[in-house]
Amino acid sequence: MKKIFNKLFKKNELPSSSRITNETVAQHREHILAGGRRFKYPIQYARHRLVINAILISISALIIVLVVGWWQLYSVQNTSEFMYRITKVLPIPVASVDGQTVLYSDYLMKYLSSVHYLEQKEQVNLKTDDGKSQIEYIKQQSIQDAIADAYAVKLAKDLNISVSDIELEGFIKEQRQSSDGEISEQTYNAVILDYYGWSPSEYRRVTAAKLLRQKVSYQIDKTALKAINSLSESLKADPSADLKVLADDAAKNLGGKVEYSVSGWVPRANQDGGKAIAATKLEKSQISPIIKSTIGDGYYIVKLLDSTDTQVSYAEVHVILTEFPNKLNKVISDKKLDKYISIKG
Repeated sequence: MKKIFNKLFKKNELPSSSRITNETVAQHREHILAGGRRFKYPIQYARHRLVINAILISISALIIVLVVGWWQLYSVQNTSEFMYRITKVLPIPVASVDGQTVLYSDYLMKYLSSVHYLEQKEQVNLKTDDGKSQIEYIKQQSIQDAIADAYAVKLAKDLNISVSDIELEGFIKEQRQSSDGEISEQTYNAVILDYYGWSPSEYRRVTAAKLLRQKVSYQIDKTALKAINSLSESLKADPSADLKVLADDAAKNLGGKVEYSVSGWVPRANQDGGKAIAATKLEKSQISPIIKSTIGDGYYIVKLLDSTDTQVSYAEVHVILTEFPNKLNKVISDKKLDKYISIKG
């Protein structure tokens, strides 16, 4: 071993008897530096390789995560709470309607809410054949609802329509009204969580989307507006006119979808889009002005039939909004809808 060691370092050793002079100082300096390089360069090389390896491992891990995530969402169609949380952070698409992205998180939020209701309130066993059938139906309904909301966002941009925070808070406050007075925000949020599994922020998001779709639907449906205005003018000219006859005539002559019905006895504060509340302000046999439904299903005119201290009964003419679903169906028929997952039904 001693001989080998001597051979390795013999080349750089200086004679022990050599003295440092002006002529040999450069040689001595190089000898000292050479000894240090043996320790410096191997460390630098190791660090360089470590950085490269770390980058390669990180890129490989990212690719694996992306591939597994894609497989879970688009192939397996994992609908777990964990995947929902991921899609809330990452804007991953589940479909595209007329160029507007439909977010996977919106689809899963609606789907998981329906599953929560079935399991907690209906006590449905989703592992049975009937349960599995309902799961497929829920998936279909959830993605259709998410597509409709996304299409409403596209139309809202073109029409310069939006839902303000004041409108949103006002609607939620109205929903908290009951026959016993206003429900506290904390209690109302607890009810929403219990029935639908939504947090307050999720409920606000769903509600804002629905309000936006309603505003768009009212804005673009000129046929429904024409029909309800015509009915209103007819009733102003003859307040005693038969509502059913007027509804039938409007359906035939104005091109709108018009329906007549009688409510039966309902609570005076019934959550029916504002019809019961409007009826409580009328005298018996009196006709209301045009009611723009707060649940976005069209226009109403109601006639008070009878009332008590706690209930009302009224007849109604309903002009249904049809333009938005018609436009959406045309977009689908024109093959401007791309779904990135396959759902039965």
